[in-house]
Amino acid sequence: MVISSARDLLDVLLLGVSLAVAAVPEGLPAVLSIVLAIGVQRMAARNAIVKRLSSVEALGSASVICSDKTGTLTRSEMTIVRVATLSGTTEVSGVGYAPEGEVHQAGEALSQGPLHAEHVVVLSGGSLAGNADLSQTAEGTWQIQGDPTEAAFLVAERKLGVHERRYRRFERVAEVPFTSERKMMSVIAIDHERDDTPVVIAKGAPDVLLGRCTQARVGLDVVALDDDIRSRLLADVDEMSDAALRALAVAYRPLAAGEDAQAGETLEQGLIFVGTVGIIDPPRGEAKQAIGEALRAGIRVIMITGDHPRTAARIAADLGITPPGAKAISGAEIDAMDDAAFVEVVRTISVFARVAPVHKLRIVDALQADGQVVAMTGDGVNDAPALKSADIGVAMGGTGTEVTKEAAKMILADDNFATIVAAVREGRGIFNNIEKFLRYLLSSNMGEVLTIFLGVVGAGVIGLQTDGATLVLPLLATQILWINLLTDSWPAMAMGVDPQADDVMARPPRRADQRVIDARMWAGAVQTGLMMAAATLLTIDLFLPGGLIEGAHDIDTARTAGFTVLVFAQLFNCLSARSALTSAFHRPFVTPWLWAAIGLSTLLQVAVVHVELLNQAFGTMPLTGAQWLICLAMASTVLWFGELRKALLCLGRPSVPASFSAHERHHS
Repeated sequence: MVISSARDLLDVLLLGVSLAVAAVPEGLPAVLSIVLAIGVQRMAARNAIVKRLSSVEALGSASVICSDKTGTLTRSEMTIVRVATLSGTTEVSGVGYAPEGEVHQAGEALSQGPLHAEHVVVLSGGSLAGNADLSQTAEGTWQIQGDPTEAAFLVAERKLGVHERRYRRFERVAEVPFTSERKMMSVIAIDHERDDTPVVIAKGAPDVLLGRCTQARVGLDVVALDDDIRSRLLADVDEMSDAALRALAVAYRPLAAGEDAQAGETLEQGLIFVGTVGIIDPPRGEAKQAIGEALRAGIRVIMITGDHPRTAARIAADLGITPPGAKAISGAEIDAMDDAAFVEVVRTISVFARVAPVHKLRIVDALQADGQVVAMTGDGVNDAPALKSADIGVAMGGTGTEVTKEAAKMILADDNFATIVAAVREGRGIFNNIEKFLRYLLSSNMGEVLTIFLGVVGAGVIGLQTDGATLVLPLLATQILWINLLTDSWPAMAMGVDPQADDVMARPPRRADQRVIDARMWAGAVQTGLMMAAATLLTIDLFLPGGLIEGAHDIDTARTAGFTVLVFAQLFNCLSARSALTSAFHRPFVTPWLWAAIGLSTLLQVAVVHVELLNQAFGTMPLTGAQWLICLAMASTVLWFGELRKALLCLGRPSVPASFSAHERHHS
């Protein structure tokens, strides 16, 4: 092109600017921020509060969900159903939890089997060694206040009608609080029926308490805790665990004269073992379905709990996390492993029991070392390091501490595992939509750049060369800017809120090292851009005299036709870019916003072509009905090209057998 005047120089400068605009998807940051913000709003509506926009995308990449059991996979509605002592076992029945957490008064003692003195001591001791309370409402119901496990002792006491005597007999004076490391708590109470003797009463994990006991209660007698008795007591625990009951034990010891009631943990030795309770915590109704959906999506579910390994294994099997008979690893076994051995264990074991918060951090580190993207739940202060280290730390909104919520990237308002899976589904959908408009913007902008470049390079071939020195550009700078304004905003935004065209939970998670814009997306953008450029330039050639195809129209009409083809080629590309592999004709009308954007862009393009004032601004000419049909037909070739390309990609795509496990699908 020969620059012979200031006007020519201005045209070249405008062309350079417009090409720069065409090459860079300038609407991308705004569209991305809006799409992520909408995703955060959608998740909040489903009780998943995301604290950072970037976490929305990370959720879609999760390959492992490490979940607490109590309150997340179960309803946290603890009910004691069995009390076992050396004198025998009794089943506790009657009213449990009401729908909103209320406990109705039983009215009478309800038990199946003989009720021995130890059974009463177990329930009363467990009630004393806790900080929960029951308050009666005006309607005559009982409202739980405090930890559900501790409240279960109070409820069972009332069911069996043995609570009044405890209130009269004992007065608490000190406490050794529960910690996840100790797995027990103790209180020191004054026994007013035994000359105001101070007594230490402990409640905790049976194996922990047995390690601190030297005697056991049988009826009104106290006997030495020998190996036979220890085996009988552990057999009771195993039986409860196999029945998916959480086992808690109670022990006590009168303090000797001169012992300091404020001595703390040193008092928790030489205890008298009384008995064990079996507590049922029903699984959430939606948990099993959510776990099944996660496994179908190639996401491993790992259950982490403080319960007995047998209890944990049984509940995990009932929920579908593991097959029946699968092994659970305890915190003590974790401590005995080096890092290399533990990584191997984490690859195959999905249930961890009797764990401390430090074990959660080690599990996260091992999974991440194995290349997994980890979501980890937690509620206690000591869970904060694990949540901070995890790719997606998930805090409990109901039971979680402020420290945990601060460390987490997401907060569950309802403490529900199903909400995590719903958030992962939403995260995958959002990432899918980001891929859609990236695919659309890159290929459309590539089409604009290639149209100008190939139009300049091949001007003589398509009849744009008017003489030996002057080069007529295929599109004007204002037309390129109009295309960017028309197609890079509303259609891209509509694609960002597009409902899922396919099942995002039927595919394995995205690998941690997988780029958003990968080689396949670049290849598709270049191929689609070439098709757009070819359709645009062939249309110009079709209208112009000379070139490959003889035409009979002037340059303004030919350029208008090419301009229109490029606009509509990008609108057809909206439909094709909704999926890299799924046909554009699969559920095409599920996206009303996209069709609205296409309709608005169509009306504006018609106005640019047929409104006289806009003709002058954009250098266009009105087109006839036949010319419009030609333009639409040429533009639609982009859609047909996309369909052919998808069909070829699907033919070469390996399928993953449905019988594969989630772990196998993830690594396939």
